[in-house]
Amino acid sequence: MKNQTTVTTHRAKPKRSAINWNKLGQRIWKHRAYYIMMLPAIIYIAIFKYVPMRGIQMAFQNFRPVLGYDRSPWVGMKHFVDFVTGPNFVMMMENTLTLTFYSLVVGFPIPIILALMLNEVGEKARKPMQTILYAPHFISTVVLVGMINILFSPSVGIVNQIIEALGGESIYFIVEESAFSHLYVWSGVWQQMGWNAIIYIAALSAVDPQLHEAARIDGATLLQRIRYVNLPTIMPTVIILLVMRIGTLASVGYEKIYLMQNDLNINASEVISTYVYKRGILNTNYSFSAAVDLFNNVVNITLLLLANHVAKKTSETSLF
Repeated sequence: MKNQTTVTTHRAKPKRSAINWNKLGQRIWKHRAYYIMMLPAIIYIAIFKYVPMRGIQMAFQNFRPVLGYDRSPWVGMKHFVDFVTGPNFVMMMENTLTLTFYSLVVGFPIPIILALMLNEVGEKARKPMQTILYAPHFISTVVLVGMINILFSPSVGIVNQIIEALGGESIYFIVEESAFSHLYVWSGVWQQMGWNAIIYIAALSAVDPQLHEAARIDGATLLQRIRYVNLPTIMPTVIILLVMRIGTLASVGYEKIYLMQNDLNINASEVISTYVYKRGILNTNYSFSAAVDLFNNVVNITLLLLANHVAKKTSETSLF
């Protein structure tokens, strides 16, 4: 019996680059129309989002526009320390978190409830109701604050006229510290609830009508069908939006608050954004405003990561 010798030859495999540039180029050319449509958005993000990120270094400098980024002196964490140790830091953080938590607790579930209600309304009545509910979203902030001042005016406001008609005394709501958060939050809920309900209405359109039909055959009531059919369908959307909303708890826009603010309600209306606007922008202390914005972003990112971690642990839905 002859010994057979098996010879195994190993062919050298061609080295593969991390990216197959030929295939990538072919895919881009094949779908060139889509990439051309994406180009304006990519340019916008690159110019207005990524290029300005160099300004972060202002937070660690005593920035002077004349000297620019390269020649402005470095001061390290000075602006962060000045902000945290400032006399109004606790008050501003308390006011900011109060308004954001209040807005979250009140303003987040109302669009969900509104969407569930509109979903049960007939098609003919739904469209005019949606138009009426969407309209306040397009009112400018200045007009909205003007409406608040007129409605709650102590002399001509309809709210105070109703109070006086019921035997009460006129209240100057605009200067009351205790009324500021309520006016701010509920006016925002009225303005945005219809617009924020759109995404939930879109999610409810994915509900299979056969599920509702089967539930009706089993004798389920309207509330039971909403609980066991509609809510589970939109729950992933609710969780994603809630996580994103929690990621903005440390930030509140300054325009509306600044317009509603006055010397008498300053202790309840002074938030981080208005303080930064006054000290950083009006007083041209750009480094301080950059430091506070960076502080806010770090807090928001931390809250976002924590909320996303909790969502991932408690459900199968998360941002990443």
